[in-house]
Amino acid sequence: MKRKLAILFAIIAWFAVIVQFYIMIENRVSSISETVIRFFSFFTILTNIIVAIYFSSQSTKSKVSGFFDQPGRLTAVTVYILVVGLVYQFVLRQVWEPTGMQKIVDELLHSVTPVITLIYWFLYEKKKMVKWSEVPNWLIYPAVYLIYILFRGDFSGFYPYPFVNVPEIGIQQTFINSFFVLILFLVLSYGMILIGKGSVANSKDA
Repeated sequence: MKRKLAILFAIIAWFAVIVQFYIMIENRVSSISETVIRFFSFFTILTNIIVAIYFSSQSTKSKVSGFFDQPGRLTAVTVYILVVGLVYQFVLRQVWEPTGMQKIVDELLHSVTPVITLIYWFLYEKKKMVKWSEVPNWLIYPAVYLIYILFRGDFSGFYPYPFVNVPEIGIQQTFINSFFVLILFLVLSYGMILIGKGSVANSKDA
């Protein structure tokens, strides 16, 4: 059952990423090379790719699957994609109204994939073995991402999200917004560890 779910979820995640790439290329407003760079400058895309790689690894036996099988790796991946979903639902959904295939892909990237990843976490994460001390390491990826988009945005003029658009909102507001996203990462990370350990304890008491 675990492998079948992993295959199904991998197909969903890869489908969403690949179709989104095709849509961006077809509707590009800049060169193909710049469009490709912009595509991979979205936290949504990068995180959905991580999710797709994770589920793909769970359907095979490889070095990649061994890496992801370590306790806490699934929790980190789940936190990343939940941040994608929550930020979209509460901050970004109202700023645009996609239609057609873009709307379908949009929901897959921001709604469906976070939900199926959370379901997989509930079913298969080694919750008891996840360590509180791992949380700071989980923040490295979003921290590096933030540094990258701010540096690249400074010379390219492209900022993937309005809440980090320095020319429009200023560097101070950008850092304030980033701080609140950091809090969301921390709340989700520690909250999921707490819930995970609590669910293990409850199952033993039952």
